[in-house]
Amino acid sequence: MTSITIYTTPACPYCVAAKALLKRKGVTFAEISVDENPALAKSLRERTGRRTVPQIYIGEHHVGGFDDLRALDDAGNLDAMLMSHSSVN
Repeated sequence: MTSITIYTTPACPYCVAAKALLKRKGVTFAEISVDENPALAKSLRERTGRRTVPQIYIGEHHVGGFDDLRALDDAGNLDAMLMSHSSVN
């Protein structure tokens, strides 16, 4: 099964909100903190074109940040995406 990965920093309120939304959905995810790894942060910026966290991947699909994740949920598309890519608890 495909995994969910969220790149974060500890003090980021949007990271906290994104993780809470995913937890409410009952899915497991891998959290990778980029705050003390400049090379990883640079690689993530190059890969996503974004300088902010969180950056969320469902499988190989780059969802974007918290606002993007919430927009998917508000549109009713997040549950289907999560069901097709991960195991729901």
